[in-house]
Amino acid sequence: MISCYELGHQPFHLASLSAMLEQSGYAPVCVDTSIDSLSDEAIHQARFVAISVPMHTAMRLGEQVAQRIRTLNPTAYICLYGLYALLNADHLLEQHTIDAAIGGEYEVPLCQLIAAVEQGKDDGIPGVYSRGHISGPWIQRTPFIVPERDHLPALDRYARMERGTETRVVGYTESTRGCKHTCVHCPVTPIYHGRFFAVPADVVLADIRAQVAGGAQHITFGDPDFWNGPTHALRITRAMHQEFPDLTFDATIKIEHLLKHRQFLPEMKELGCVFVVSAVESLNNRVLQELAKNHTAADVAEAFDEMERVGITLRPSLLPFTPWETLDSYIELLNFFEQGHFIEHIDPVHLSIRLLIPPGSAHLDTPGSSSWIGEFDPTAFGYRWAHPDPRMDELQKQVATLVEQAEQMGSDAVMTFFQIKARALAMKGEKLSAFKAMRQYGERKELPHLTESWFCCAEPTSNQLCARRA
Repeated sequence: MISCYELGHQPFHLASLSAMLEQSGYAPVCVDTSIDSLSDEAIHQARFVAISVPMHTAMRLGEQVAQRIRTLNPTAYICLYGLYALLNADHLLEQHTIDAAIGGEYEVPLCQLIAAVEQGKDDGIPGVYSRGHISGPWIQRTPFIVPERDHLPALDRYARMERGTETRVVGYTESTRGCKHTCVHCPVTPIYHGRFFAVPADVVLADIRAQVAGGAQHITFGDPDFWNGPTHALRITRAMHQEFPDLTFDATIKIEHLLKHRQFLPEMKELGCVFVVSAVESLNNRVLQELAKNHTAADVAEAFDEMERVGITLRPSLLPFTPWETLDSYIELLNFFEQGHFIEHIDPVHLSIRLLIPPGSAHLDTPGSSSWIGEFDPTAFGYRWAHPDPRMDELQKQVATLVEQAEQMGSDAVMTFFQIKARALAMKGEKLSAFKAMRQYGERKELPHLTESWFCCAEPTSNQLCARRA
């Protein structure tokens, strides 16, 4: 079992599957290639290889691992599982890079597939897409059991939570699977189609308990939206705080939910929530409508005010390069963060993110999409598209390069922000001194954050991809 990248966290998708495999009598060997090497010996010994691909970066790295395995051990059965597995199955099956792919709730189909391969059969298993059997995602409730983490690298080898001079070891868990929302650009949408499942609270708490025993001082709840079921989320965090009062946490919550359930925010603060990630994406209302985000630019401003009032840091994720963003609205986005003194709330990489359209994307089914979506690019696992304003495509390339260089050099994030703004204004023939703007920005905030930059629906450059775990 191989994990390539899970945003700097100990791989939950190995732990979850390991538990079910061990319950079925197997003894899986787990390798996280983001921090450990995959030996030739391990490859030669494997009869069955399961590669976890819960996000786009993992998918690109996972293909490289699969090709290496196929070269060294041609008879090994290779299965991709996770959010991006089924989306990219056709191309990889055609190239004989893999033998099967599983999307959705993967544990049960994958265990059944291993048993079938042992018997020399691999076709006709519900939820398993192979060359001999076409299957959609497996969207059935999993018999959830506590993830098995004993054979994974120690938590202190992964990302930390930093708050001022304090550094905390981070654990990761999920209280729900899927999402009840259907944002058009989200990879969860073509797999779950608006469905989600709550993981039993006792299973989540047992997983947290095991990670605390392993050194965790902070927990990331990695649900696509922690408040898909706010009552469920509060039940878990209340019990967690009662047992571990010094444990802090973060979660991902929609702007829509932060405002709708704002009455819960003070309690979240008391329970140990130090920051919330929210997929703001853009402040251009046309973009937000095209993405079906169900919030407006005014809602984002209100959410920032509300979170400031409560004392929980809001860390927005952004998707500023889409066909509907304009140069003016991109600059307005930058102005919002500068004028609100919110620059420290974002990682510079978010200002470079370009819309990714993977196979199966809901964008492919939207009216008029054929006018702007081009051919499929197998090397990028997505469809090509060009912005109607060529300046925006050029700006995205410049920003991506600038951010990559800044990360490699350890540059000041606020300076990087103003260098990005200078590039954007230059596209309009205007000038900005990044040094002068940085001096005028004023006192810096020291906000809680993870040491691994968060991004999901991204189209990173190849160098950014390789630098994620540098």
